[in-house]
Amino acid sequence: MTSHLPKIERTDAEWRAMLTPEQYKIGVKDGTERAFTPGNHNDEKRTGRYHCVGCDTVLWSSEHKFDSGTGWPSYFQPANEGVVETKSDNKLFMRRTECHCAVCGLHMGHVFPDGPPPTGERWCINGAVLNFVPEDS
Repeated sequence: MTSHLPKIERTDAEWRAMLTPEQYKIGVKDGTERAFTPGNHNDEKRTGRYHCVGCDTVLWSSEHKFDSGTGWPSYFQPANEGVVETKSDNKLFMRRTECHCAVCGLHMGHVFPDGPPPTGERWCINGAVLNFVPEDS
């Protein structure tokens, strides 16, 4: 899936200057936070939007969030069409589909075909690369 949104490109030094070490490891180096990491938005129940830490694009919405039991925030679809791009990921001897921000390219997580209706998708996302903005703010 590809997007036609304007792209933001940053150097490695720019990413290191703006992200925490954990955000850099996950977003730039395609890492993964541990499941059930405190503060990863998995337990966030308020209504609101989840923004990319790299460019502030709204990627996920609380209306599409569900409890997958995996320990990572999970959504059955992105907030809007075209804000998330995907590509094949064959690392770790597995065939998966990686997802990343369509604007700045930060790695978000993976999408799996075992989610709830209406899409049947589970977008399993690293909360460290998200900023939550409650609807009432």
